Amino acid sequence: MLKKLFGKMKKNDEEKIENSETIKGDISSDEIIEDISEKEEVMQKKVNENSDIEAENVENTLEIEEDETVEAEETEKPSLNFFSKLKSGLTKTRKGITEKIDSLMKSYGKIDEEFLEELEEILIVSDVGMSTTMKIIERLREEIKQNKLTDTKEVRSVLKVILEELLTTSKENSLNISPSPAIMIVIGVNGVGKTTSIGKLGHNIKSMGKKVMMAAGDTFRAAAIDQLKVWGDRVGVNVIHQQEGSDPAAIIYDAIQSAKARKVDVLICDTAGRLHNKKNLMNELGKVFKIVEREYPEARKEVLLVLDATTGQNAIQQAKTFKEVADITGIVLTKLDGTAKGGVVLGITSELDIPVKFIGVGEGMNDLQPFNAKDFAEALLSEN
Repeated sequence: MLKKLFGKMKKNDEEKIENSETIKGDISSDEIIEDISEKEEVMQKKVNENSDIEAENVENTLEIEEDETVEAEETEKPSLNFFSKLKSGLTKTRKGITEKIDSLMKSYGKIDEEFLEELEEILIVSDVGMSTTMKIIERLREEIKQNKLTDTKEVRSVLKVILEELLTTSKENSLNISPSPAIMIVIGVNGVGKTTSIGKLGHNIKSMGKKVMMAAGDTFRAAAIDQLKVWGDRVGVNVIHQQEGSDPAAIIYDAIQSAKARKVDVLICDTAGRLHNKKNLMNELGKVFKIVEREYPEARKEVLLVLDATTGQNAIQQAKTFKEVADITGIVLTKLDGTAKGGVVLGITSELDIPVKFIGVGEGMNDLQPFNAKDFAEALLSEN
C-alpha cells in the first residue's frame, strides 16, 4: 500500500517538472527580457510617483511647521508683562478682596457707616489683619471727611492710595547687593519655599550680569542639599555643600572663602529651617552671622525671610519670631498665586515695618518678582 502511494507521488512530481520545463522552453529569452523591461518601467513610475508624493508631504510638513512656528512666535509676542503677570498671580486674592468690594459698592450707592463696617469685614477675612484693617478704615474715614466723598465708587481710588502708603516702609525695597561683593542669608521655616526661592533669586541676580554662588547651609532637612544642587544646575550656579548633618556655620565659612577666591559678586546662603525652639534657632543663626561678620566684613548684607502667603496671619507670627533673632532686611513672600490670603502683605509691612522685596506669583523661573507697592495696589484693586 505504501509502495503504491510513494510511486504515485513520485510520478506526479516528475510530470510537474516536465511541464515546467516545457513552459520554460516555449518562452524565448527575448520575451523574458522584454517582460523584465516592462516591469522595471512600471516600478520606476511607481517610485517617481511615490517620490512626488513624499516631496509634497515634506513641503506640507514644512509649511505646517512654519505655521506652527509663526503661531508660537505670535503667541510669545503678547507675553505677560510685569504688571499683567502680577495681576494674573493675584487672581485668587482679587476674588477675595476686589470682587467683594465691587459687589459691596453696587449694593450701596452712598457711603455710610454700614458700608464701612462691611468693608472692614472683607479686609479682615482676607487676612489683612485686625490692626492693619483698623488703620485702613481710619484713614479712609479721614479721606471721606476731608474730600466730602459720598459715592461708593469714589472709594476705590482712595483705597489704592491708602494701600500704597501702608505697603511703603521706611526701608528700601530693592536688594542691597551693589557694589560687589554681597552676601544674602536666607531664613525661614521648612515648607515655605525657601530653597526654591534661593534658586529663583540666583537666576534673577545672574540675569543682572552678576557672578552668583550658593551655599547649602540647611543640613538638617533631608534632601535640602540635593534640592539646592538641582537648582544650581538649572540656573548654572556653583553650590558649596557638605554632607547632611554637617555644621551649617562651617559650610558658610567654606562658601565665603570660595566666593573670595573666585571673585563672586553675590553669595546666597540657605539656612536651617527645622529647629525645635527659639533657642536653637538663635544659636544656629548666631553662629552663621558671627562667621559672616568675621570672614566677610567688606560684603554688603541682606537677611531675607521667606514666608508662605497661604498661611495667612501665621506668616506674620513667623516674621515676629525671626525678627527677635535676626536683623531682617526684607521679606520674600511665596505662593501668592495659590491663595486668597494675599492681604497678609499689608499686615507684614504695616505691623513689622519690614519691606517685602520679592513676591512669588507662579511656579516659573521668572515668577519671583521684585515687589513694587504702587503696582501691587493697582493690580489688587484695578477694575479689569
